[in-house]
Amino acid sequence: MNDSGTPRRGGVQSVDRALDLLEALSEGGPMGVSELVRATGLPLGTVHRILATLTERDYVRQDPERKYAVGAAALGLSDAGEQSLAALGRPYLARLTALTGESSNLAILQGHEMVYIAQSPSPHSLRIFAEVGRRVPLHNTAVGKAVLAQLGRDHALRLLPQGSLNPATPYTITTPEHLVRELDHIHSVGYSVDEQERELGVRCIAAAVPSPGPLRVAISVSGPSERFSKTDLVEVAPAVRTAARDFAHALTR
Repeated sequence: MNDSGTPRRGGVQSVDRALDLLEALSEGGPMGVSELVRATGLPLGTVHRILATLTERDYVRQDPERKYAVGAAALGLSDAGEQSLAALGRPYLARLTALTGESSNLAILQGHEMVYIAQSPSPHSLRIFAEVGRRVPLHNTAVGKAVLAQLGRDHALRLLPQGSLNPATPYTITTPEHLVRELDHIHSVGYSVDEQERELGVRCIAAAVPSPGPLRVAISVSGPSERFSKTDLVEVAPAVRTAARDFAHALTR
């Protein structure tokens, strides 16, 4: 649905509206009916009717607080979509690894965390390994900060824990105010850096994959700090940004 509340050209209105609700839940987490009405611009009666059908088919579930969340059936589709996304992204990761000699990764936003879904390992015996399926925070990882910088400030802050941010190392950003300044910088330069913020001895650089929809994905390159220097980060930044843009074009073909 577009901003005027009319169906998209060539679309089936009821399908568009059901997808609007699912996308709102996937981005905003559990929401009440009134929150969904505000988020989608759909009439109250329409939201009730669609939610009843989606709940019956298990694409939406209702929690103890009577808020709606994405259900098991939708999560099954998510798993299949991630596998397809990973397969499409692997050639771009392999290209980055061949260029940099370091491990390249593909991660996707799920709720309040990033999840690694594909990796191209470094040929070096000493390398950084991000296990597929591993979940990591948003505020102290390059992939997380790259995605947060792609969102509006209010949306980004809603995805973060309230209060101070948990430090993983002495280099972790621990206040939302500091992180917001960092996100503004990331938005201006087009890439993010994890300077040993998640793990000591590990540096990482990432770029968000441009996407106008709810899909939030980032591509990164990571390596041991003794080999992958700050100068190396700056030198590989254009290649990481290019890989993210090229992958975005592949997603729309």
